[in-house]
Amino acid sequence: MGQVTLRDVRKSFGQTQVIQGVDLEVRDGEFLVFVGPSGCGKTTTLRMIAGLEPVSSGDLFIDGVRSNDLHPAQRGAAMVFQSYALYPHMTVAENMGFSLRMSGVPRQTRDEQVRKAAEILRIEALLSRFPKELSGGQRQRVAIGRAIVRKPKVFLFDEPLSNLDAALRVDMRVELRRLHQELGTTMIYVTHDQVEAMTLGDRIAVFNKGRIEQLGPPLELYQRPANEFVAAFLGAPKINLVDRPGEDAPASCRELWQALLGSGDTENIQRAGLRPEHLSVADDNKGIQAQIMFAEHLGDASLLHLKVEGVKSLLNAKVSSGHEHWSSGQPVWLKPTAGCALAFDREGRLIG
Repeated sequence: MGQVTLRDVRKSFGQTQVIQGVDLEVRDGEFLVFVGPSGCGKTTTLRMIAGLEPVSSGDLFIDGVRSNDLHPAQRGAAMVFQSYALYPHMTVAENMGFSLRMSGVPRQTRDEQVRKAAEILRIEALLSRFPKELSGGQRQRVAIGRAIVRKPKVFLFDEPLSNLDAALRVDMRVELRRLHQELGTTMIYVTHDQVEAMTLGDRIAVFNKGRIEQLGPPLELYQRPANEFVAAFLGAPKINLVDRPGEDAPASCRELWQALLGSGDTENIQRAGLRPEHLSVADDNKGIQAQIMFAEHLGDASLLHLKVEGVKSLLNAKVSSGHEHWSSGQPVWLKPTAGCALAFDREGRLIG
């Protein structure tokens, strides 16, 4: 079992309250991702679960046991840090088995648990090496193995891939999903990278200023964000947000607004959002006139940054490959996909 419950959990440093009252049910066996910008409270919340930061107020339960005052070693949670935190003078095997040795586990049992964890992580050949002889990805596997041997109820990951290069991060994401499927243990994973959040999480908790803005499956949050913050944070490239045009706005701006939301009642709508993949671009002189400010050709797709007269921000359109002829300064015409726009009120909340 590995259920974690937070009830109105708050955290203050002096007079500054950094966690504003978090209510959360982490299901047994799920992979839950905490995501949000720097300083939003996601790591502080993880550290409170681990017992590395005291809870200022509220209740924290692990498997139904109130754990506010339990020592970290008594909580059944194992944390994997961004910095790996390996002992340089110990071999991989010694690093992985260190906590077991400190707990008085007999050597034969300890060696067997280390061997099993190494097999799961495919690092059996590294057991006699020292950390300085390992790559970043190998060191991270050792850090995860050190957590596995403890057989925790809950794994806690604090941005474990942020020190790796882009290609290795992709490989490690696949490995973490495989590891979760194989172990079936509850995992709570902190990241500021929304791609990691979307690809890893069974559910995502989006943090902002010490609160959870929205909690749910990745595609639910992507397609039906609760507010502008969630809509803007999830998705790469970012969602296009277009302000309601004034009466004196240029025709192209008013045409874009109508194309996004139709001719129905839009009295309460302050801003419209449209994902870049829902904005078609053509050179057929049909649609809403725009100009390409610059184009990024990514291989499998192109990302166009477009200026529509009267719209404050550039619009982003993600289009399939084969249109590499598009270039800066070129006039084009836009066609939003019908029914795909999101509407937000003056407080930034989703309407409908």
